[in-house]
Amino acid sequence: MTRPLKIAFMGTPEFAVRALDAIIQSGHEVVCVYCQPPRPAGRGHKIQLSPVQGRAEELEIPVRTPRSLKKDAAARNAFTALDLDIAVIAAYGLILPQDILDAPQYGCLNIHASLLPRWRGAAPIQRSILAGDTETGICIMQMEAGLDTGPVLMRGTVPITATTTAEQLHDALAKQGAELIIETLNLLAAGKPPAPQKQAEEGMTYAAMLTKDDGKIDWTKSAADIERQLRALHPWPGVWCTYNGQRLKVLEAAVKKLSGTPGEILDRHMIVACGRDALLLKKIQPQDRKPMDGASFMNGLHLNIGDRLA
Repeated sequence: MTRPLKIAFMGTPEFAVRALDAIIQSGHEVVCVYCQPPRPAGRGHKIQLSPVQGRAEELEIPVRTPRSLKKDAAARNAFTALDLDIAVIAAYGLILPQDILDAPQYGCLNIHASLLPRWRGAAPIQRSILAGDTETGICIMQMEAGLDTGPVLMRGTVPITATTTAEQLHDALAKQGAELIIETLNLLAAGKPPAPQKQAEEGMTYAAMLTKDDGKIDWTKSAADIERQLRALHPWPGVWCTYNGQRLKVLEAAVKKLSGTPGEILDRHMIVACGRDALLLKKIQPQDRKPMDGASFMNGLHLNIGDRLA
């Protein structure tokens, strides 16, 4: 590294914290951190800092939290005035207008959690598990105006196994993202930038933002599909079904080689028939109650074999 790069780091959730720490430890200079503004959270709706803002304040790095860069000329001018070598973006959550993308000497690099062009968009980690992908990864991408369409500078892969959860995949990708962004920054600082590779449009998929409705179980799907849904969507938005109008959150499940009418309870251990095979509901959380095993749930609500979940 010929000289440390002067960097603005732009990120908000826990996924971005590891990259921020890695950049600080690498010897590059983070002159400012940008995050989404603090928001109310929890039952008390207390204002809480984002994970990145909390970490930046611990490190005594100046933090800026504009509500918009696209609509706030003063915020854009303040960004330009930083006279940056580069900006690093990791799940920031705000649109970057063209004058922001163009302001740093080397532009803006995004740590994107998929193997672009597959899973452009907001929820690539969860969508890759839901789709049954066997691998995903990190792309260090030069940002441009389109949604995750810019050229890729660095790429790494992470396997998705039959037991991989979204939390496990999140942590593995955060680690790999931190490693790849440091490798990229060091090459730039040494005057040996990675060769950008244009994304092909062939194979492009869109990782739409998750909603609570994504967690609704469709019992006509296969047990394997629903089990993947559980691994992909825990802890948020969670996977759920209903019984007599009561919402039941499914926390743990396993595929069983049994059959029946979709949604039908097949035995006292709470095995439920699916479109193909069945699902043992190992842990359930009824609405406004603590988690319990399937058998306890059946006994507590006096369910019978043959009853149906919706």
